[in-house]
Parts: sequence; C-alpha cells; structure tokens
Amino acid sequence: MEESPQALRLTSRFVAGRKIDDALQVTGRLNQAGLWTTLDYLGESVTKLEEAEAARNVYLELLDQIRARGLQANVSLKLTQFGLDLSEAACRENVAAVVRRAREMENFVRVDMESSAYTERTLALVHDLHEAYGSVGAVIQAYLYRSEQDVAGLNRRRIRVRLCKGAYDEPPAVAFPKVSQVNASFRKLAKSLLTAGNYPALATHDERLIAEMVRFAAERGIGKDGYEMQMLYGIRRDLQARLVAEGHRVRVYVPFGVAWYPYFMRRLAERPANLYFVVRNLFRR
Repeated sequence: MEESPQALRLTSRFVAGRKIDDALQVTGRLNQAGLWTTLDYLGESVTKLEEAEAARNVYLELLDQIRARGLQANVSLKLTQFGLDLSEAACRENVAAVVRRAREMENFVRVDMESSAYTERTLALVHDLHEAYGSVGAVIQAYLYRSEQDVAGLNRRRIRVRLCKGAYDEPPAVAFPKVSQVNASFRKLAKSLLTAGNYPALATHDERLIAEMVRFAAERGIGKDGYEMQMLYGIRRDLQARLVAEGHRVRVYVPFGVAWYPYFMRRLAERPANLYFVVRNLFRR
C-alpha cells in the first residue's frame, strides 16, 4: 500500500513525502506563503531500540537542515517512536539529544501527546527536559478531564503548550464524550493559556473557535505575536492563507516518512469523526 501510486496521490494532500528533503521542500513553499511549519517524522511504537536511535538521527538531521536552509520550522516527535515502550531511560536520552541540538540551533522541540496511557510519563519527561535545557514544549488534549490541571502546571513552569482537541479513542472515564463538552474545554484552556501561558499554540480548524480566541486575545491586549494558530498540512488551506493575510502567525503540522500508511489508517480507525474530517477536506481548498 505504501508503494501504491494511487494511494500516494491520495495521501500527498496530507503527508509531505517520504524523505527529509521532501518535508524541507514543502516547508520552503509554505514559508514563501507566510506559513511556518513543525515537522513530524512518521513512525510510532517502535519494536527495537535501534529503530528509536534511527528516528533520533533523522530529527538531528532535520534540525541541522532547518538551520542550514534558513527555514521557519521546528520539529514534533512522539515518545513511542523514541523507545518509550522499550526503555524509558533510552527514550529520555534519545529525546534529550534532540532537545540539546534544538537549543544549540536556537530552535524548538514539541513532544506530541499520544493516548491517555502515556500522558503522565510524557509530561514528566517534558518537565525534566525543560528544566534541564529549555527548548521543549508539550501538547495538551482538551478532551481529557485532567487537562485543566495539566495546563495550570505547565503555565507555572512556563512550558510552551500546543492545545488540540484530541484524536484518540478514549473512554468516558478519562475524556469528555460529547463534542460540545470538548469545545467548551478547548475554550476554557485556550483562554487560560492566552492569559497565563508562554506563547501558546492553538491547534484547531474550527473557524468559530479561532474567531472567538482571536477576539478574546484582542480584547485583553494580547498581540498577534503572543500566540500562534496551528493546523494540519493540507487541511483548510484557505483558512490558513486568510489568517496569514490578517497578520496572524500560523504553523502547519507537516508529517513525512515511509510509515505514512499506519499513521493514516490508525487515525481513521481510532475515531469515525477522523474519517469524515479527512474526506470532507479532500473536497475543499
């Protein structure tokens, strides 16, 4: 499937390509359009520490190339790709190597959030790395009940947060089951991040939520350079362009790599809404 020309034509809308250079070329084009990027090398839940080390090396090269080419880009990574399920110590050292390189390059690493089974360990690692090196931030998923407490702790530590709604299939015991509840949580957490956080990233394609957060920031005198909007590559390109034209900072989440098929299918399988979201966006700008 990963070699199928038909499948590649479909996924090329949402995945930048297979190689580092593909992602960097996409970043260059997006930068020319006024958009920044965060690059995600696809691959989760590795089965060997050698695979985790290989992922680490890809990210080190990414940071070097971003600097060499003068691109407006940072990187996003997942802890299961760096060996968390195999050895927490090895995972920590792999991620620390990337964060140290980012600090040297005056860049930034975002540690993506995975399912709720990883939330506590992910935040603990981010806290430790931020204290040691800086240059690292976390992702908070608005649909988890615990997220209000987590945001408060991250704000106190001045750790940068990307706020998203959440894409994993979580049980009602840990996550809000209704869309209206998730949206309400997103609003509440976004306002907390805007008023008390450190340069938050608001990751949503929901125009109503975006407009509400823009109004909220303006009413409180928070400049457009005090936060950024984040969206997925290939999704709502019209909205991305409009926000840039209005003077907002917009960063595009750009996935790439040979492991696009499990990434793509896992997202579609986890929640029916994800399939609807992708199909709907195939037929809009």
